[in-house]
Amino acid sequence: MQVCLDNQQMTDVVSTWKIQGQVIAFVPTMGGLHAGHLSLVHQAKANADKVVVSIFVNPTQFGENEDFDNYPNTLEQDLYELEACQVDAVFTPNKEHIYPDGFTSHLKAGSLSQGLCSNARPGHFDGVVQVVHRLFEIIAPDIAIFGQKDYQQLLVIKQMVAALSLPIQILSGAIVREQSGLAMSTRNQYLSIEQKQQALKLYQVLTELKQETLNGRNLATAIQDAKTILSQDFKIEYLSALDANTLKSITDNTSKIAILCAVFLGSTRLIDNIIFNQG
Repeated sequence: MQVCLDNQQMTDVVSTWKIQGQVIAFVPTMGGLHAGHLSLVHQAKANADKVVVSIFVNPTQFGENEDFDNYPNTLEQDLYELEACQVDAVFTPNKEHIYPDGFTSHLKAGSLSQGLCSNARPGHFDGVVQVVHRLFEIIAPDIAIFGQKDYQQLLVIKQMVAALSLPIQILSGAIVREQSGLAMSTRNQYLSIEQKQQALKLYQVLTELKQETLNGRNLATAIQDAKTILSQDFKIEYLSALDANTLKSITDNTSKIAILCAVFLGSTRLIDNIIFNQG
C-alpha cells in the first residue's frame, strides 16, 4: 500500500495505473474509520482494479461551533485497517495541498443542497463540493463511492458530477449499522454508554415511520407523532419524508421515498435515513 503525502506523489501513482489501463475507484474519508467506511472500500475493490482512499478533514465544510478542532485523528489505526483491506494507495494531504495559497473556488452546491442539513449548516455543502472536486482533480478516478448515510450529500455530489460532465461514476454504499441498529459514524465515539442506549430509538422510530407510510397513514400526522417520541430523548434538527430523487415533497408520481433526520443527543449530532420504494 502506497501512502501519498502530497499531490505530486498521488498523481504520479495514478498516472502509472492509467498508462496500464487500470480502472481506479476512490473512497474519500475524513479518517476515524469504522466498518461503514471499510464497506465502501470493499465495494470499491469489487468495481475497480485499483483503490485509492483519501484521509483529509476538510475545514471548509465545518461551520462555526462545530467539531473541526476536535474531530477524531486516528491515522495510524486507519492506515492499519486500510492495509488489511489491501487498499492500493492512501492520500493523506494537508490543507495546503488541497487549498494552496491563492486558491479560490467559485463552485457552489446545486439545488439539492437546499433544506435539510443546510438549514442548520449554511455553506456546508459548498465546502463538500469544493473539496470533492479538488480530490477528483488530483486523483482523477473512474469511480467514486459515497455512503448512503449522508444521503443529501450523495445527491449533491451526483448533481455536481452531472452539471460539470465529469467522467466519474458515482456509486453509493448501504448504511452499515451497529448490532443495535445505530448507524455507524465516526462521531458515535462521542456518545456515552447510556447515550448509545438512548440512540437506539432513532432507527426504531424511522423503521416504524416507514411502515406507517407504506400502510397509507397520513404522513404529516405520522411524522408529528414520530417527532413527539424522538423529542423525549433527542433535540430534533429535522425529520422529513421526501421524494428520494428530488428531495421535494412526495407526490402521486413519487416512486422512492426518503425518510431523513438529524438530531442531537447531548452535544453529538446524529443523522440517519431509510430509503424505500413507495407501494
